[in-house]
Amino acid sequence: MVGESVASGGEPNFGSMLRGLRVEASLTLEGLAEASGVSVRAIGDLERGRRGAPRPGTAAALAEGLRLSDFGRQGLLAAARAGRNDGYTPVGVQAVPRGMPEFVGRRRELARLVRLAEEMSSGQATDGLGAQPVIAAVSGPPGAGKTTLALHAARRLADHFPDGQVVVDMRGLDTEAPHLGELMIGVLRALRVPDKELLRVGAQGHIELYRQTLAVRRFVLVLDNARDEAQVRPLLPGSGTGIVVITSRRMLTDLEGVHRLPLDGFEPGEATALLSTFLDGERASTTDIGELETIARYCGYLPLALRLAGSWLAAHRTWPVQQLAERLAPDDSRLQALDIGDTRVSTAFDLSYRQLTVEAARMFRMLAVPPGPDVSTAGAAQLSGQGLFDTEDTLEELVETGLLGVAGDRYRLHDLLRLYARTRLRAEETAGDIEYARTALREWLLRTTVVAGRCFEPGHGAPSPTASQGHVDLSSAEKGREWLQAEGANWLAAYREAANADDHAVVVEVAESLHWFSDQWIFWGHWPEVFAIAASSAKALGDTVQEATQLNYLAWARLTCEGRHRDSLAHSAQALALAERAGDISQQAWAYVYQAGAYRKIGEYATAADHLSVASHLFASAGDIQGSLTALNGMGQTLSMSGRTEESLRAFRDALAFIEEKGDLLEMNSVEISLAEVYSGMAVAFEKSGERDEAIASLWKAVDLCRNNGNAGLESRHLSDLGTMLLDMGRSSEARKIFASVVSLGSYADPQVVSEAATRLGAIDAVAVEVDNRIADGERFR
Repeated sequence: MVGESVASGGEPNFGSMLRGLRVEASLTLEGLAEASGVSVRAIGDLERGRRGAPRPGTAAALAEGLRLSDFGRQGLLAAARAGRNDGYTPVGVQAVPRGMPEFVGRRRELARLVRLAEEMSSGQATDGLGAQPVIAAVSGPPGAGKTTLALHAARRLADHFPDGQVVVDMRGLDTEAPHLGELMIGVLRALRVPDKELLRVGAQGHIELYRQTLAVRRFVLVLDNARDEAQVRPLLPGSGTGIVVITSRRMLTDLEGVHRLPLDGFEPGEATALLSTFLDGERASTTDIGELETIARYCGYLPLALRLAGSWLAAHRTWPVQQLAERLAPDDSRLQALDIGDTRVSTAFDLSYRQLTVEAARMFRMLAVPPGPDVSTAGAAQLSGQGLFDTEDTLEELVETGLLGVAGDRYRLHDLLRLYARTRLRAEETAGDIEYARTALREWLLRTTVVAGRCFEPGHGAPSPTASQGHVDLSSAEKGREWLQAEGANWLAAYREAANADDHAVVVEVAESLHWFSDQWIFWGHWPEVFAIAASSAKALGDTVQEATQLNYLAWARLTCEGRHRDSLAHSAQALALAERAGDISQQAWAYVYQAGAYRKIGEYATAADHLSVASHLFASAGDIQGSLTALNGMGQTLSMSGRTEESLRAFRDALAFIEEKGDLLEMNSVEISLAEVYSGMAVAFEKSGERDEAIASLWKAVDLCRNNGNAGLESRHLSDLGTMLLDMGRSSEARKIFASVVSLGSYADPQVVSEAATRLGAIDAVAVEVDNRIADGERFR
């Protein structure tokens, strides 16, 4: 029920006394176990405070095994009685001062609790009257280390709250939670309120006595493992100089005035630091940090799983660390591999799962089906068959119980919880129901992908604002982009499944719908795969034109996304041969454009120009306006890179005039991308001719166009060029801001450009520091 880690005037607890007597008797744990008949584990748990004071029979057996004198025997039995009378329970709280495992990580959360404590202890009257205690709620999934953080905080805060640090096990996951009156009496006893005072006020007065006592004490009260708001609310003091730390798997959102500390997994560095504490000196020095990082990743960075993995390492000291990584690698056996003795990760998950409603439990199981790391409400509705609002309520129940994480409008299972959900799915759902849910999700994902992708395709655009696509708002190109990027991992997996099922027509339709969107998300990393799969499906369908089309898209992906110029040439050559066989002029022209792009990258400018000339004639014959604009732009790029600056500027101006003339016939998204490329090409030409102000102005136009269009990939490239140009001009302050903007674009930008921008930032800052130091040195010796 209740345990006290430190209390003013407290006597040595049973565990510390037992250990002292055992050491004095020169007995090992095994020796005392053999002499007393009490198990090694039980003795160890008592000494480390993982169990409270033992029953009288166990205490007497230990005294017999220690061969204590009558005086020593009476002292040990008295310590056992005192522990039981003070309300200790076998939950480990008695061991907070000395028996806690080594604490790693949670620096931010611990610092926040310490800061709150310092503010409370320094800013209120010493008697606590009129003060409002600090209430902090630590929430998170099973195994996130909530109790460990709370107990460590209680120990750290002892100096600020010397009147007592009390820990209450609320037993929130038990079928029968402890009675409120029992908990209050336990807290009062832990704070050394005499029994005669409890008897004097009687049962009816315990609540008032509880409030009065806490109002005048400087205390830490940990309400551990709380079930819900209703359970903890009566135990929250209304006044006093103290801090209450609540731990719960639930978020306890109905509690007001609470400082919230949500926990999830450790940071990777924290995880490996924790694992390293289980290795002895020599083994720690010879272990590859990469092996510990692999183990941490398999543990999902969950503290409970990490400690179990660490226990395995400690118990198998002569085994290579890599062996544990190999045991954890298979998804299907990972949870079992983390079972150490009678401690299991899955047991922690079971306790929360069994408390779910029927609908929430089924939703939890079904969330193991999506292939991606997270899911939207609309996607979850496809899995469960519920309406949208009911789905949202069910998902929020899972969030509230700590079994589901949420970021914005995306819901995510922790990696180990996903594996656990998969075991429940197989155990409780039929194979037919699982396949039905998987098929419903896949078909919805691919249907929606087609509609969202066509938001960017000339002649299609976004659907009507009143149209609904499976509860997804696709009323604008921006909405389409948001959905495609958020669901990228899920629809890509669905796309692969369709290909594996030989659903070739669907595959080709999806790829074709994404062609124009791919320009918006160049550095996603999967476009070569998407278009390679589509080319194979088109071939299986016997559709020569579509095969040529998808091979052209693949050539673009190899060239633009990966920089594999020779491979791009091979794909566009295949596309050209197929397009000529089918008599498709437009795809022939595009093949020449992509070949020109590859030749330009490898420095064969004359060949590139020849291919662009052929492409221009073919586009004109086919009436492909967008293609004609692309060829004009490509010619300007080629002339610029070959040193023919004035000619390249004329070509770029021809492209601008073409856009002005044909603007109404061109799709806006493609026009903005083409304009951005024209202006960036002009910037290069201006710089070569020494017109740097014009070059900078052109690059800013390209940046603004990409920013308005939401094309972070191209924006990052143009910003990088702008920063480099400013840096070359000695305008380092402006360049630094530009490179910082590149880094801030994150995962949607060109990763190589972001990396280079980060390096440039570091170099600029290093120079600035050196200059400041020189100035400081000059002032010092002046």
